[in-house]
Amino acid sequence: MSDLGDFTDYEGGADETSASGDDGVVAEGAAADGTTATEPMADEGEPADESLEFETVDVSPAGKDRGIGVLSASEGLTISEDPDDTNLRAYVTVANRSSVRIGKYLLVPYPDGERLFCRITALEYAQEFRTDDATEIHARRAMRQRGIDEQDFKFMATLEPVAVLFEEGVARGPPGQSSGDEPSDGGELKRRMTDRVPKPETVVRPATDKSEIKTGLKMPEDGVFLGHLAVGGERVRTAAEPPTIDYRLKDDYDAGDPLVFRHTLVAGGTGSGKTHGSKNILRQYLDAERTYPVESGEDREVQAAVVQFDPQDEYAQMHDDNPNLDDDGRRRLEGEGVAYGGHDDTVAFVPKVGGASYAADHHRAEQVAFTIPFSMVRGNPWLVSGGGLNDNQYSGLRYLLTRFFDDYGADGQYQQFVSFLDDPALKEELDESGRVHEATFDAVRRRVRGFGDVFDQDARPITELVTDFVRPGGLTVVPTYHVNDRRATETVVLALSSLLVDQKLSNDPHYDRIKETPLVVGMDEAHNFLTDADSVQARKVIGKFTEAAKQGRKERLGLFLITQDPQDIAEPVFKQINTTVVLNLGDEDAISAVNIPANLEAKVPYMEKGQMVVYSPDNSEPVELIGLPVCVTKHGRD
Repeated sequence: MSDLGDFTDYEGGADETSASGDDGVVAEGAAADGTTATEPMADEGEPADESLEFETVDVSPAGKDRGIGVLSASEGLTISEDPDDTNLRAYVTVANRSSVRIGKYLLVPYPDGERLFCRITALEYAQEFRTDDATEIHARRAMRQRGIDEQDFKFMATLEPVAVLFEEGVARGPPGQSSGDEPSDGGELKRRMTDRVPKPETVVRPATDKSEIKTGLKMPEDGVFLGHLAVGGERVRTAAEPPTIDYRLKDDYDAGDPLVFRHTLVAGGTGSGKTHGSKNILRQYLDAERTYPVESGEDREVQAAVVQFDPQDEYAQMHDDNPNLDDDGRRRLEGEGVAYGGHDDTVAFVPKVGGASYAADHHRAEQVAFTIPFSMVRGNPWLVSGGGLNDNQYSGLRYLLTRFFDDYGADGQYQQFVSFLDDPALKEELDESGRVHEATFDAVRRRVRGFGDVFDQDARPITELVTDFVRPGGLTVVPTYHVNDRRATETVVLALSSLLVDQKLSNDPHYDRIKETPLVVGMDEAHNFLTDADSVQARKVIGKFTEAAKQGRKERLGLFLITQDPQDIAEPVFKQINTTVVLNLGDEDAISAVNIPANLEAKVPYMEKGQMVVYSPDNSEPVELIGLPVCVTKHGRD
């Protein structure tokens, strides 16, 4: 008698052959004694009772699966004030694993109808059984199979809680009354901080309702359109029409100050779609229906004026329609309330610099030539400092300019100032009186030379064109691509931007048009003009723009800075930026400088053209977007 039973009396007979094959293997459905497994044995001499046959059992679960999986408490289930102590994981069923992505938005219902809005931050395969799959047997078996048996593994998603969603004004039912799987129609959907832990084995479902997603991410319903919400480079789609989720910047005073006056930075490398995206955003600010209240003793609203400094001569094309935008594209834009089409009130203000000529056969915008009058230097001496004067020399320059304008009047010109400094008697007089040391005098005289091509050229002074330069609802583009001298370009851009900023911040402005018009100052390649440096000129420029940024909300002045080198923009200005739009950047220093959350920062080097991340704490949670595939105005010189 063995542990397996006593087989000593067993004798094979004719029935053995009928129940098994020639090799002695028992046939499927046959017992060793020749009876089938589905035929119950009857007592000897009695017929078999057919009612005792085994019945087939359906092992498939009844009903239909909901969601992508369930919360797991196998390693604990914790919601904590400290994110490091939060532990929220979901088991994802086999059928749903291929569709799950990091960054995907999910909802976890509470028994009373509230929902936990969260996002996937990590995905992991874990062993289902206590086994080691790193063996020769496992490897060779897998190499010979056509697929992978995922049933041997658990697929776990780590979740980051974002907010709790609830209907305001709707009483919470007792536990178990509502599954929370579908949004309620009882009240306005609201969000609050995560303050509850969901129950284990709660069904986790994708967030597919537009209002739930927008509320969960604190995204406003109305405002300036930037793009469509995305995860992993794919637009988030819902069951609504249109299926995409539009992302907008708040642009009214009902929810605080419009974000346009709290300043925007667009950062992206060459070929990332930076200019394409910037045109699309600026076009929204020029929409005829977008107005802002002004404080001029009258209860009225005015369209914003946009002044765009353009070193690559691309933005004057916003005057023209995009021929690549077809009827279907226009209908989609209209359906989503996105402004499109060329902006008729677009004027290119072309600086007259030396013998440089401006040729523009790539747009149909009106062109107006202008020059920078030397009189503007009176209030901004650093415009002729050349960027290399120290504090003592800058003080000498200020005194010399004051003396010059006192002698020559407010209309004194640059060439007259150069001749003024060439007077040896003046140099001797100032040295002997202790006003300006002769070495300082010589340093100033050297530094102010070389601006003859910038000031007082054969064109109308910009100070006589202010009413045309700043127009409510108008786009003014200042192209500088035709100016080959970088020093001259910087002088033009800084002179004009200083004019705008000074008048906006002044309590006694000389130009009421600038003071009373909501204004967006756009500056492409902003790192060339707002860089941090030790020179007097740089400190004066940075100080001016920092103050402008601080006062922007009150004065209705918005900075729209565009750059591929955000690390070169002075920190005092950078700190005033509220909305950061980041496209593809390959430089590590540039990526670190934009100061966006680490989970989004890691995506930046891998983003395709038009993909972007938006970090705007006063507008929404940090999000990934995809911009419009077609520019809403003309773009490119094909």
